[in-house]
Amino acid sequence: MSYNEPGSPGSLRRLTNRNANRHSVTALFSMAAEQDVEVGDDLARAQKRLRDLKSKISAQSKKNFVLDRDVRYLDSRIALLIQNRMALDEQHQVEQHLEEVDPTEGNFPDDRKMQQYGNLFFLLQSEPRHIAALCRLVSLSEIDTLLQTVMFTLYGNQYESREEHLLLTMFQSVLSAQFETATEFGSLLRANTPVSRMMTTYTRRGPGQSYLKSVLAERINSLIEHKDLNLEINPLKVYEQMVNQIEEETGALPPNLPRGVPPEEAAANTDVQAIIAPRLAMLMEIANSFLATIIDNMEIVPYGIRWICKQIRSLTRRKYPEATDYAICSLIGGFFFLRFINPAIVTPQAYMLVQDAPAKHPRRTLTLIAKMLQNLANKPSYAKELYMITLNPFVENNKARINQFLNNLCEVGDFFDTLEMDQYMALSKKDLQIHITLNELYNTHSLLLQHIEVLSPNDKHHLRILMDELGPAPPQVPRKENRTIELTLYSRWETPIQDITTALMDSVTQNDLLYMETKSIFVQLIRSIPNAADTRPINLPVIAERAATSKDATLVRRGIKVKEMLRELEELKVVEEADGYKLMQDEVAAELAHLGSLREKVQQESKSLEAVYKTIGDHNSYLRGQLEQYKAYLQNVRLTASKDKGSSTGVGVVTVNGKEKKATKTAVLGPYRFTHAQLEKEGIIVESNVPENRRPNIYFNITSPTPGTFIIALHYKGREKAILEMDLKIDDLLEKQKDNKHLLDLEYVQLNVPKVLGLLNKVFAKRKA
Repeated sequence: MSYNEPGSPGSLRRLTNRNANRHSVTALFSMAAEQDVEVGDDLARAQKRLRDLKSKISAQSKKNFVLDRDVRYLDSRIALLIQNRMALDEQHQVEQHLEEVDPTEGNFPDDRKMQQYGNLFFLLQSEPRHIAALCRLVSLSEIDTLLQTVMFTLYGNQYESREEHLLLTMFQSVLSAQFETATEFGSLLRANTPVSRMMTTYTRRGPGQSYLKSVLAERINSLIEHKDLNLEINPLKVYEQMVNQIEEETGALPPNLPRGVPPEEAAANTDVQAIIAPRLAMLMEIANSFLATIIDNMEIVPYGIRWICKQIRSLTRRKYPEATDYAICSLIGGFFFLRFINPAIVTPQAYMLVQDAPAKHPRRTLTLIAKMLQNLANKPSYAKELYMITLNPFVENNKARINQFLNNLCEVGDFFDTLEMDQYMALSKKDLQIHITLNELYNTHSLLLQHIEVLSPNDKHHLRILMDELGPAPPQVPRKENRTIELTLYSRWETPIQDITTALMDSVTQNDLLYMETKSIFVQLIRSIPNAADTRPINLPVIAERAATSKDATLVRRGIKVKEMLRELEELKVVEEADGYKLMQDEVAAELAHLGSLREKVQQESKSLEAVYKTIGDHNSYLRGQLEQYKAYLQNVRLTASKDKGSSTGVGVVTVNGKEKKATKTAVLGPYRFTHAQLEKEGIIVESNVPENRRPNIYFNITSPTPGTFIIALHYKGREKAILEMDLKIDDLLEKQKDNKHLLDLEYVQLNVPKVLGLLNKVFAKRKA
C-alpha cells in the first residue's frame, strides 16, 4: 500500500490513489463490523458498557474542572473574608459562585440562533486553527473559561478519536506559533502563558488521570504510610529540628548550638551532616523507585501526551537545529514532568491518588522527590536551594536513562489518515452534538467577535460569514440561569455524505467494494448466530443458509443478500467455491480473531476505567464538600455582620425575598455525641494518646452556641465534667486548611482539619435547614 508520509504536507489531503482508498473502505467496513448496533454478542455488550463509561467520565471530568475553578476562586476570596477585607459587593459576587443552576430560569436562544451556533461550533470543532489562534490572542484572565469550553465541551468526548485528534491538531498549531514567536530557547514553554495553561489542562482529562492513578497511586500510598519518616535535607531546617529536640530533652541549649545561625554554619555542623547523610541515600533510593515505575509504564502513557512530546521534539529540531539532544529532552521533560507528573506527586490528594492529605514529613518527602525528578528532566538550577546539589549524583547517574525515556515517549505514529476517515464519518453523522452551557456559548461568541479582524480578516471566509450573521454576543447570564443545552453540530457548506463509500471510492473498483461488504456481512452474521464462531474452518455457505432460514427477520434479510453477493463474486472470479472460498474464509477468520482479542481489550479497558470513574466521582464529592464548607462560612459571615454592625435594614432585621422580617433568636445546636471509635473509623482522629483500654470510655460532645462557633468537649464515661473543652471558629479552621495545616491538636488527640470541617458541616448544616 502506498501512503503519504505521516506529517508530510500532503498527509491531510484527500486520499486519491486506489490502494489508499481501498484501505480507507476496508477500515470503514471493519469499523462497521466492530460497532454494529444490531449485533448483541459479548463484544457488542462490552463495547456499549465501555462507551457509556467513557461518556460518563467525559461529563464528570468537565463538572470537576468547573468545580475546581470555583473552589480555587473561593479559596482566594475566603482569605480576604477571614481578614475582613472584602467589600460588600464582592461578597455578593462570591455568593453567586455557590448558586445552583435552576432549570426553570432563563431562556434558550431561538431556533434560528441555535442553528447558527450549531454551524459555528461545527466549524470551530472541525477546523481547529480558529481556536488555536484564539487561544494565543486571549489574556491569561480569559484563558481558563475558554479552555473549559475547548477541552471539556468542544472536544469533550475524551475517548472519541476524531475529537481527540482534532484537539491535538489544534495543539500542533498553538505550539508551532509559540516556537515561531519565541525569542530565546530558555524561555520556551516555561512561563505561565495561555499555552502552558492549555497543556496543563489537557493533562487533567480522563486518560491523563487514569494513567496517574494506575502508575503513581500505589507508590505514593506506600510512602505516606510512614508518617514519622523525616527526610528533610535542608541544613537550616535540620539544625533547627535538632536544637529543638535537644532543648526538649535536656531543658537547655549548650552554648555551641545557638539559635538563628546562617545556612553555611548549619551546613558545616558535623551532627547536621551525620543526620543528613543517610537521608540522602534513602531519598535517592525512593526517587529511583519512582523513576523506574514511570519508565516501566511508558507504554500506558496516553497517546495524546506522547504526541505532544513528539511535537515539542520535532518543532525544537526545526527551529533550533543546533540544539543538543540533552537540551531538547529538557523541553520535553518540562512538559511531561513539570506539567503532568510532578503536580500529582506534590499534591496527590488533589488528584485523588490518596484518601487524605499526606502528613507533614511524607508531604515534604514527596516535594523533594518531585524536585529531584524535575532537576533530572530539566536543566537543574541550584541557585535558590544550594542544598539540592547534594542530590546531584541522582541526576548524573540517570541522565542518559531519562533522555532515552523522553525520546522513546516521542515514538508514536501520526493520526492524519485516521483523522481524515473520522472527518468523512462526521459529515455523514446526523447526531453530532455537544453539551454546552449558555455562558460558554456566549463567552466563545464574545471572544471570537473581539478578535475577528485577526482571526478572519476576509469577509468571504466561513468564520467571518457566520459571525456577521450571529451579530453581537449576548451578555453572560446569572449563574442560576446558566443552563446546559444540547447543541447539534452540522456543516453549513458541505453536503452530508449519504453513502460514505461513494466519497471514498474514486478509483476503488466495484469488485473491491462487493468483496469487502460481503466479508463484513459474514462477520456480522457469525457474531449474531449462536455458536457460529465455534466451528472451524468457517463454512461460509452454511453460515449464509443458517441466517437465511432463521426466525430473525434481520438475519434472514442479510443471509439472502450475502448468498447472492457470494454467487456474484464467484461469477466475477474473485472467489472460488472449489476451494471453499478460502480467500474470504481466511479474511473472515482473521477479522473474528481481531474482534476476539478486541473483546478482551474492551473488558480490560472497562475495568481500569471503572476505577477512574470512581476516583473522579470521589473527587467530585470532595470538591462539593469544599463548596458546602464555604457556604456555611459565608452564611456565618452574613449573620455575624448583621449582628455586629447592623444591616442596611436595621439591627435584628433580615430580608427574605425582598421583605423585611424580624430575625429569630439564635438557638444553641447540640450537643451531638461521638465515640472515640467512631471518629477514628471516619479518619477524623489521626493520632491518639489515649491508652487503648480507656478508649471505649471516651466520647466527644460537639455544640454550636452561635452560627460558625463550635465547642468540642472530651468526656470520660461516669464523669460529669468534661476533661477538656476547645472553642473553635469556622474561619480559624478554614484558615488552617488554606495554609495546609491539616492537624488540630486537642492535647489527647490530633484531629484532621478537613474532616472536622466536613463533620461540622454534615451535622450542623442539616440541623439549620
